[in-house]
Amino acid sequence: MKSTFLFLLIFVFGFSQSQTKNIVEPEKIENPIQKKHLNQILFLDKVVSIENLQESDFLKTMTFQEDKDFDVRVFLDNSLVNYLHQLDNSLTIDELVKKGNYQFSFYVDGKLIYTENLNSGAGKMEDKKIKTNFRIPFLNTKNEDSWGRYLWMRFFFANGGMDALDAGNHTLKIEIKPYLKTSTLKVGNVIASGEIQLIVPKKNVPEEQIAVQKIKPNSGWKVSDEKINQEKIRLLNQKIAENRFREITGIVMIKDDKLLLEEYFNGYGRDSLNDTRSVGKSFSSALMGIAIKDGYIKNENQTLKDFYDLKQFKNYSLKKDSVTLKSLLTMSSAFDGNDEDYDSAGNEENMYPTDNWVKFTLDLPMTENKIGKIWHYFTAGVVVTGDILDKSVPNGLKDYAEKKLFQPLGITNYKWQFTPQQKPSLAGGLRMRALDFAKFGQLYKNNGTWNGKKILDKNWIQKSFTNYFADNKESESYGYLFWRKVYKVGNKSFESYQSSGNGGNKIIIFKDLPIVIVITAKAYNRPYAHSQADKIVQEYLLPAILN
Repeated sequence: MKSTFLFLLIFVFGFSQSQTKNIVEPEKIENPIQKKHLNQILFLDKVVSIENLQESDFLKTMTFQEDKDFDVRVFLDNSLVNYLHQLDNSLTIDELVKKGNYQFSFYVDGKLIYTENLNSGAGKMEDKKIKTNFRIPFLNTKNEDSWGRYLWMRFFFANGGMDALDAGNHTLKIEIKPYLKTSTLKVGNVIASGEIQLIVPKKNVPEEQIAVQKIKPNSGWKVSDEKINQEKIRLLNQKIAENRFREITGIVMIKDDKLLLEEYFNGYGRDSLNDTRSVGKSFSSALMGIAIKDGYIKNENQTLKDFYDLKQFKNYSLKKDSVTLKSLLTMSSAFDGNDEDYDSAGNEENMYPTDNWVKFTLDLPMTENKIGKIWHYFTAGVVVTGDILDKSVPNGLKDYAEKKLFQPLGITNYKWQFTPQQKPSLAGGLRMRALDFAKFGQLYKNNGTWNGKKILDKNWIQKSFTNYFADNKESESYGYLFWRKVYKVGNKSFESYQSSGNGGNKIIIFKDLPIVIVITAKAYNRPYAHSQADKIVQEYLLPAILN
């Protein structure tokens, strides 16, 4: 019996040892600063190379200023790959790197504010194999590009850090753990932690930047006499003035077909033409509906073979013949195109340098996905819808959009982005005044009529505002080039469909509220762009109306 117990003890101990044995040899820890601070995170207000680091460089307290350097040093006792190997010793080095990285947790005053599993692609592969220390530039006066900068943006602007670190004194604590995502998520123990006292100064903002802006005459809208919660709007304006909501250029609110709020920021005004990027995609949806109503296109179930000789393009297959207009409008065409995957052949960044965007798209191979079932954000497919419209309507798309959409809405000042063939690009980039974007939203709220004239069929709007991907949590579901988004105020939920574009640009049409909201912004390619716009709607604009 004793020998059996001894054997089991040796087996378990040996198995445990085999689990923790390194899979690669990490760099030797020779720096005396690192040796002293193993498994610690230390904070600096300047950039210092590890060779020149001194104890006096590390701070316990600092004044937090967004225009100053905020640097972090992480000292570990092993490399990332070895930490991941401890979580799963069956995977190869390459598999570990592809499926894992560091998990960061941010605490303010003892409260967990944000946890992020850093994207597995962040960081250099060789560093993950051998490095035991690294630097994270959270804020950098030279605008240094790094995954750390975007991690800080996501924490601060998009996930509660900004509100937690309001004016006053705060304790910021950061913890790092290894994580591995296979069939399940495995998270290891804390491998480094550190904290700092941050003094956040109060920003002095002039009253004129906080005050609710008065609606000037000649807006083209009837002005609402409804009351709005002025204090909510003042708080919002203060956040924008303090640069806590960044690069917001305009906010317009329509209630019951009347202008309720019109505000501009950062040098923009009523007549500014806003580059709203992919907001323009929704105009493709509207123009397709108008062309179907007018009989120039039969219906959205028509297929690509009705408009193109697909055998003339690369990667021809019978499946390509079956791609419907509806699948292009719902971004489920099964083309090998996914803008959220940099390795995708049809990623929009591969399209723009080519001299023919339509040919680029129709040359793409098909995936194994079933047409109409799997959603991937696919800009190139929207370009094709624009080309189909251009060749189907009389005198081309530019003239048709002017006569059938813009003139009836009284929109006279706008600029298209054009394809290399000088056709209007429905991929995005349509520039317009915020008040005119609001007209487009109100057209949908009015079930397709404007000033008594029917522009869009009500049935087309219902189709456009149908949730075709209820199980797709990633996209929060999608209609005909409109996003579905649910906002929550208190214990109530408010469903909306919206045009959405890079930078945080929005035209939001609420299904069960008589409200249309337009937000224009230029936070292009910022990780907080959309989340801050959603926060503005959910925490300021809706409560200002509903309460």
